[in-house]
Amino acid sequence: MKRTRPLSLGLGNVSQADLEAAPDRTPRAARASGLDRSLCRALLRAAGSPPVALRLWNGEVVSTADAAPVATVVLRDRGALYRLIRNPDLHFGDLYSVGRIDVEGDFVALLEAIYRGMGHLHGNALVRLRERLTNRPRVNTLAGSRENIHHHYDLGNEFYRLWLDTAAMQYTCAYYPDPAMSLEQAQVAKLDHVARKLRLKPGDRVVEAGCGWGGLARHFARSYGVTVRAYNISSEQVAFARERARDEGLADRVEYVLDDYRNIEGSYDVFVSVGMLEHVGPTNYGTLGDVIDRCLAPHGRGFIHSIGRNRPGKMNAWIEKRIFPGAYPPSLGEMMAIFEPRRFSVLDVENLRLHYAQTLRHWLERFERNAGTIEDMFDPFFVRAWRLYLAGSIAAFTTGSLQLFQVVFARGADNELPWSRAHLHPQA
Repeated sequence: MKRTRPLSLGLGNVSQADLEAAPDRTPRAARASGLDRSLCRALLRAAGSPPVALRLWNGEVVSTADAAPVATVVLRDRGALYRLIRNPDLHFGDLYSVGRIDVEGDFVALLEAIYRGMGHLHGNALVRLRERLTNRPRVNTLAGSRENIHHHYDLGNEFYRLWLDTAAMQYTCAYYPDPAMSLEQAQVAKLDHVARKLRLKPGDRVVEAGCGWGGLARHFARSYGVTVRAYNISSEQVAFARERARDEGLADRVEYVLDDYRNIEGSYDVFVSVGMLEHVGPTNYGTLGDVIDRCLAPHGRGFIHSIGRNRPGKMNAWIEKRIFPGAYPPSLGEMMAIFEPRRFSVLDVENLRLHYAQTLRHWLERFERNAGTIEDMFDPFFVRAWRLYLAGSIAAFTTGSLQLFQVVFARGADNELPWSRAHLHPQA
């Protein structure tokens, strides 16, 4: 049954003019001018002359690379070219979503080539100015966080069920100790990897900030004999998680709380957060640190799993505005604002960015397999937007634009620490 949700909840604030614009607003027979070709070459050079070709509305092809193109970007009309030049970070996604730009060839390889080519732009004064003027992330106040989470996670459980793992619907990076693992196997391996890092033992009291569909809490309770209180502000996810806990006989050991992490109460042996820090925002890291400080027992252990960067930088403008409002992937230095003022000791840091790329490949494959069903649920624009989001995320992790950090920490004076890393490597 087709969802009646307006497209704006899937694509953000795409203008009505964009949605109604005919893909071929400029007639195919219209000649490309010398200025058009010059602008195409300038656009490619600004992107580092990647092995990418631009095909104009009249069939002309422009490229600045010596190597054969890995893919071709098709510009359906002159207006698309001019919008792309004004703000490629934002308008490429919008134009692709509504069909005014298309891609022929390997989509992920295209995006990887562009990301690598644009690496030299980091720190460019004009780029920083454009980001400040056009890329203003939505705030993560109590009310703002609810709106941001609703925008992305309350698109419907049936949508996510089509392409996430079937066992627990984990919407975070899986762990592939064997690269040949299935998505389901790798997601369970991730949960056990986190549990080993936290040295879970029966009777531990665990609090989880941002629990998704609740799979980690249920796995911890079922496999490690702990009790879990999990906080989440997505009503659809919490309803799903509570039903699963009842069905699996875990309702007495797992409690799902429909509330913000800032309202966590109680004392716990373990604090865990997987895939939530991206939604917190640096201005709230002090608040998060205070929450952890007040709820973590004297010998408690903490764990944060988050998308990040090697150095500070904003989320891609299109993803922030259309897909993940309020999102901000921190650098490790920025994350220290959670730990340092409260004298937490960082015990272990691991980077799983290639594992996230593999996770996303599995997601994109399943998404494409179900693209027809998803189009029936929403519309073609939504399918194209999410295809770009998933493919672009693969490219971001394979090129190092994004990282995936797992950080284990404890109180600075706590000496109940393992003497080796043997607990991270179970016996075969």
